[in-house]
Amino acid sequence: MTIRVLLADDQTIVRTGMAMILAAEDDIEVVAQAADGVAAIQQAEQHRPDVVLMDIRMPRLNGIEALRHLHRPGAAHAPQVVMVTTFGDDEYVHQALHHGACGFLLKDAGPRLLAEAVRSAASGEALISPSIAVRLLQRFVRPAAAPARPSPLSPRETEVAALVSRGHTNAEIAAALHISAGTVKTHLTNVQGKLGVRNRVEIAAWAWESGLGR
Repeated sequence: MTIRVLLADDQTIVRTGMAMILAAEDDIEVVAQAADGVAAIQQAEQHRPDVVLMDIRMPRLNGIEALRHLHRPGAAHAPQVVMVTTFGDDEYVHQALHHGACGFLLKDAGPRLLAEAVRSAASGEALISPSIAVRLLQRFVRPAAAPARPSPLSPRETEVAALVSRGHTNAEIAAALHISAGTVKTHLTNVQGKLGVRNRVEIAAWAWESGLGR
């Protein structure tokens, strides 16, 4: 299956570079590009991509507002959105976390990580760059003084959630817990259902709020 991608970034050179990198992948197709948030929404509605790589700071409409529009209640098509960030975008990343972004990618990420982020988003296994995951969660998510109610997770699911909160991939979690990658995916599906969250980013936020990320 070919993954259809929309690139949204106000810098032409950034879009061109990402398009060239993704064009080399047999299973990824860049179907549209946009230079601002308004155009990103229009292109998403026209081309219905599977994944949107969305810059946060853009003219006319920033990436956060475009994300909110794409994931609004009742939207006919809600693509997976990976936010493209810089280290100066922390406050915006925190907002994106609460509006349904399924991953975060640094602008200077290399070709391998860029393609991996697209594939992860398309499969529901969203990617947070480990270099920013823990730092962002430490800064913005405050652990609760005391749990409001007992955790709904099993001991194994709790271990998986804790490792997600530290930026580990499914393969790394499987190796750490001596289980298969398929079993990790099953645990993550169960965790999402029990917590009522949409993706691993929100699992990580829950883990930090619960004190598991430390």
